[in-house]
Amino acid sequence: MPDTEVEDLLRRLAPQVLGAVVRRYGHFDTAEDAAQEALLAAATRWPRDGVPDNPRGWLITVASRRLTDLLRGEQARRRREDTVARWAPLEPSPAPAAGRTPSGTDDTLILLFMCCHPSLSPASQIALTLRAVGGLTTAEIARAFLVPEATMTRRISRAKQRVKESGIPFGMPRHPEHAERLGAVLHVLYLIFNEGYASTSGPDLQRGELAAEAIRLARMVHRMLPGDGEVAGLLALMLLTDARRPARTAPDGGLVPMAEQDRSLWNAAYIAEGVALITEALPQGAPGPYQLQAAIAAVHDEAPSAEATDWPQIAALYELLLRMSGNPVVALNHAVAVAMAQGPQAGLDLVAKLQHDERIAGDHRLHAVRAHLLEMAGDRAAARHSYQEAALRTTSLPQQRYLHARAARLADDH
Repeated sequence: MPDTEVEDLLRRLAPQVLGAVVRRYGHFDTAEDAAQEALLAAATRWPRDGVPDNPRGWLITVASRRLTDLLRGEQARRRREDTVARWAPLEPSPAPAAGRTPSGTDDTLILLFMCCHPSLSPASQIALTLRAVGGLTTAEIARAFLVPEATMTRRISRAKQRVKESGIPFGMPRHPEHAERLGAVLHVLYLIFNEGYASTSGPDLQRGELAAEAIRLARMVHRMLPGDGEVAGLLALMLLTDARRPARTAPDGGLVPMAEQDRSLWNAAYIAEGVALITEALPQGAPGPYQLQAAIAAVHDEAPSAEATDWPQIAALYELLLRMSGNPVVALNHAVAVAMAQGPQAGLDLVAKLQHDERIAGDHRLHAVRAHLLEMAGDRAAARHSYQEAALRTTSLPQQRYLHARAARLADDH
């Protein structure tokens, strides 16, 4: 199996392995260390020796043995044989054939709710779950939160220590606890999906395995809470957004903006499912942010062409979103919608206000939007400069190539 396929397999199995080890032995922080060592061993051996018949079982066995070593080391250091004996059996039991508990609940979903325990701050819940369940690196999580990597490293370490000290049992929370953890769970899935749909770094524009995992987990949560409008809204948003993924990449791997995409390549089944979900959810009460974002995605997906898009409706939906949150990315998207509905100068006026918001002022997306609107307004020199500024600020290689190409085209036309 090629290295890339092994890497994809390990990413899918990582949360299942961690969940199984935590369920069996407890001690989240030590279990994660053991699981990471098992994944590292697999990444080294499998490309050379071949993938075992039961890769998940192999990983769980290796992680369990490593955990045993870690617990025995802890025993030697602390000289507390009775405490260590209560932690877990020192010999691993046979690995189950599938990633489910005896009750049929997926270990990954249990791990998801465990990481979103109310003893953790919301930021720690999200960061820890992205690390343990989403398989994102600390650097990727830091970019998602717009904070330095060192800050995120400390945050994740503190969260792991807090889980250890809390003695949280591995299992699904009781029904009354679902609601208090649900907001963090949905935010986590949203960030995992976004990293999969538009990678923040690396050679690829998108990481399909992350987007697919986020959709899988969102489906599971929706089955648990079928009457929750925001759960339905998030799943609809993911489906309606991911439906466009086949058309976002050119044969050479380059980015294709939505206005230039071949809409016949869009996933019609995902669009139909997403539209049905949001159509059913919206009339049930005051819509939340995920439902509004899903409604925006539905307007895009149902338009037969870019020119036929109902931009006034999209702008109105973004205005509702802005009333709920001061998120600068929402404000930036609102500026684009206003520009498309009322003209580029109206959008540029809104973008100018965001240039003083330190949360997004240095983000490549603000400069890319400004470049696009300047190009629409006919100011090619300023647009070219903004495209170049945006390219300097993104760590995604496909986005860099796209932005440099836009800047070069303006120079050639000039």
